[in-house]
Amino acid sequence: MIESTLLLIVAYLLGSVSFAILVARVYGLPDPRSHGSGNPGATNMLRTGKKSAAALTLLGDALKGYLAVILAQWLTNAYSLPSYIPYLAALTAFLGHLYPVFFGFKGGKGVATALGVLLALDLRLGGLTILTWGVVFAITRVSSLSALVAATLAPVYGYYLLGHGPDARFLAGILALLSLLVLARHQSNIRKLLSGEESAFKKR
Repeated sequence: MIESTLLLIVAYLLGSVSFAILVARVYGLPDPRSHGSGNPGATNMLRTGKKSAAALTLLGDALKGYLAVILAQWLTNAYSLPSYIPYLAALTAFLGHLYPVFFGFKGGKGVATALGVLLALDLRLGGLTILTWGVVFAITRVSSLSALVAATLAPVYGYYLLGHGPDARFLAGILALLSLLVLARHQSNIRKLLSGEESAFKKR
């Protein structure tokens, strides 16, 4: 029990590392919470014109979620922890990104971190979710819409790919909760999409 609790705390702390803020400081860029959408994420970092900063933010936010789950999987096997612990680690790492203890509990929208934990839980699940995001973005050039569609379909993919294992119901609940949290964090984007005011990235 103590081991599981400590592991989940570590997963939350990993998730609490905001790469958008750290990368902005390294590059000498404005705090991402102070410009654009105000969201400390890769899309808002891209608005600074620094593609490398946006790429590092995306990679870092995805990697912290991935590492949290991989660490949980390894420790679960090594110490015979309950088999659902990696799923809880995925959730706590994601919550760390949304509500980071290091940055006043004001975090990002969680898309990259969600993709990282999905890749760690199952490569096919993460791959299909990323593919969905990419296809929608290629068609619409709207990052928020791509995230919303991918988040909505991720639990569906999980059901068909992993819906028959011993922890299938637990996994389904975690995926549904991750999806709902992503949708909730995009409330302002949803309103803009419905009103036709959401911005799109121009093709070059």
